[in-house]
Amino acid sequence: MKLEKNIFKKGSTTYYWSSKFFPPAVRRDVFKLYSFVRVADDYVDEQPNRPKEFFVLKTAWQTGETNQLSNLNKKVLANIIELSEKYDFKREWIDSFLAAMESDLLPRPHKTLKESQTYVYGSAGVIGLMMARIMGLSKSADQYALLQGQAMQWINFIRDVNEDNALGRSYLPQNELKKFGLKNLSKQEATKKPEEFKAFMQMQILRYRDWQTAANKGFQFIPRRLLIPLKTAVDMYDWTAEQIERDPFIVFERKIKPSKMRVLCAVIRNNIRG
Repeated sequence: MKLEKNIFKKGSTTYYWSSKFFPPAVRRDVFKLYSFVRVADDYVDEQPNRPKEFFVLKTAWQTGETNQLSNLNKKVLANIIELSEKYDFKREWIDSFLAAMESDLLPRPHKTLKESQTYVYGSAGVIGLMMARIMGLSKSADQYALLQGQAMQWINFIRDVNEDNALGRSYLPQNELKKFGLKNLSKQEATKKPEEFKAFMQMQILRYRDWQTAANKGFQFIPRRLLIPLKTAVDMYDWTAEQIERDPFIVFERKIKPSKMRVLCAVIRNNIRG
């Protein structure tokens, strides 16, 4: 598990340290899932991106042909295949994830909330569904697992506005920008129209909170031992939302991410609260 651990630890402070508190068997499979999604995501996100490696991985998933795979790709592909067979993942979930990642290679602005949500389903909603299977939850929890992935991805969009600008990406609905009189989410435009920018960002944070409140209803399906890591991750996303809500312009100054210590303190609080 050393490879998976290193990929996870490098990729996400919140998810890595909160997931450390899953029972060992669950934790191992969460790490395997993350290794696949992180590697595929890195191929399209890192600059310069690596479309060739992404398409080799995608083709191997679709056809089973592994001759051209690097050792890394062989490992993460084996991980997702193992998990798919073990937990009966729907093939469409992995296909939708890869389609969302592929769309980032030739990004276009999402014109409407519906377009944004289509991307969110593939990039995060299906991950929620796969996590629900790994955690052994009943299918009654699926709608909440989808909402959980959707809510967390929305905060990522809000948090990463400046980073996405540099990559030519715009995930938040363009028609909503227009309602606030904004041409785009550049620092220049936000500085020119500060009140409009603040109001737009506040609306997006409110949407996150609505989705997260709905997702919280799914906690009833999760055993306490599995709920603590999830609640910890949710707490960190709530904290991120609070920082941006206080000063939306902070997204142009730095990437808001909780420290390892903040995550561990949240674990302790959730463990005490039960």
